[in-house]
Amino acid sequence: MIKVGLTGLLLLIWVFIPNVHAENIQSQDSVKIFSIKDLQELVLRNNPVIRQADLLSDAARAKVAQALGSFDPTLKASFDRKQFGGTDYYNRWASELKVPLWLAGADLKIGFDRNVGTYTNPETTTPVSGLSGLGLSLPIGQGLLIDARRNTLRQSRVMVNYAEAERVNEINKVWFQAIKDYWNWFYAHQQYALIRRGVELANTRYIATRNQTLLGDKPAIDSVEAFITVQERSIQLAKIGIEVQNTRLLVSNHLWDEKGNPLELPEDAVAVHADSVAAGMSSFQLDTLLHTAEDNHPKLQMLRSKSVQLAIERNYLREMLKPKLNLTGSLLATRRDFTSYVPEYYDIGWNNYKVGFDFSFPLFLRSARGKLNENRVKQLDLKLDLQHQTRSILTNVRSSFNDLKAYQSQLAIQTQSIINQETLLRGELQKFELGESTLFLINSRESKLIDMMMKRAELVTKYQQSLADLYYQAGVIRE
Repeated sequence: MIKVGLTGLLLLIWVFIPNVHAENIQSQDSVKIFSIKDLQELVLRNNPVIRQADLLSDAARAKVAQALGSFDPTLKASFDRKQFGGTDYYNRWASELKVPLWLAGADLKIGFDRNVGTYTNPETTTPVSGLSGLGLSLPIGQGLLIDARRNTLRQSRVMVNYAEAERVNEINKVWFQAIKDYWNWFYAHQQYALIRRGVELANTRYIATRNQTLLGDKPAIDSVEAFITVQERSIQLAKIGIEVQNTRLLVSNHLWDEKGNPLELPEDAVAVHADSVAAGMSSFQLDTLLHTAEDNHPKLQMLRSKSVQLAIERNYLREMLKPKLNLTGSLLATRRDFTSYVPEYYDIGWNNYKVGFDFSFPLFLRSARGKLNENRVKQLDLKLDLQHQTRSILTNVRSSFNDLKAYQSQLAIQTQSIINQETLLRGELQKFELGESTLFLINSRESKLIDMMMKRAELVTKYQQSLADLYYQAGVIRE
């Protein structure tokens, strides 16, 4: 009776292992499960590398603000006076408000000068009341279509898009590494759970065999063999326990709180269990990812932004091939305000003005042409790089998808193999109960089943890492 009862107990343990394992996870570990969503929330919100990536966009916008500073109105003034020996040598006051205009690279100037005194240069002398002017400086050659100010501003605005794409690319890198570490932790935890179950079963079998040996129903060698199995699995359990700790530390390496303090995964935290992670992907989803990668992959966005920047630079360098011809003109008056009386011949009008121009042109244009050729080479190099990167990215997406489908197929086969192996083990236990099998065969069947379950956990891990790689290669984060 004792023999049949203990062997039947072993049979019942294996028959209900899947259900017991799932129930333990649901009832005991449901509040301790650290899910992918938990990982994503902590990593994308608080990880310092993610925060550092956010600074890229801030720095690019700061460059735009600097470039806009070239269009800020400028107010300047100067005063100079010399008095010696009772003589007022000169008394000079000059002030000007310059307003840069976006259109045609012109500058609007409003000024007031007062230059009086005994030894003042006659051509700069003004009436005692001073001289007001309203003028315009206009480039009609080089700088008419685009000048250094507009070139810098346009390029800095393009680089905001470049910085944003670079930020997304850095975030993708961090998340991809985090999710790979998570699934390595999952695999180690699954191994530990399976081996621990194997130790428990081996220990139960050893106790049963030892009791039967004491009753004389089994030879002593069977209890020795059962105990060796307990020892082997205990050693394996201790080894994988270290692996669980190390993989948990790697996951913890990605976790930070809102104040920037590092977080640690608690020792009783567990990953999602194997029965809840595998999901298929259709060819339609692959096509969607391919289009998304081709249109929005951050690496391609960076190259396209760089191409736009070079196009703006090319337009500016072409402008530099033109001769410089700048016109300046001002309408003059002795008026200080709009209410006082000023004689007509001293008031603003077409009879009171100051005009001028300056011209320059390098005869060989070697500097401008050299820079333009350099820009052309950079654009060609960038175009070829964009073609290569696009092809590589699409190929990597398809390759990851193929790996995913392969792991999905292997998982289905492995799951069915586990069911078959469980059937063999139950049959072996029944034969053992009838005295037609040996403890060695039971241990062999049981070890094989544990190995197959561990293999399934490994396939789940590789499947999920391949799925993460698929989205990473496409340049997006899976929601």
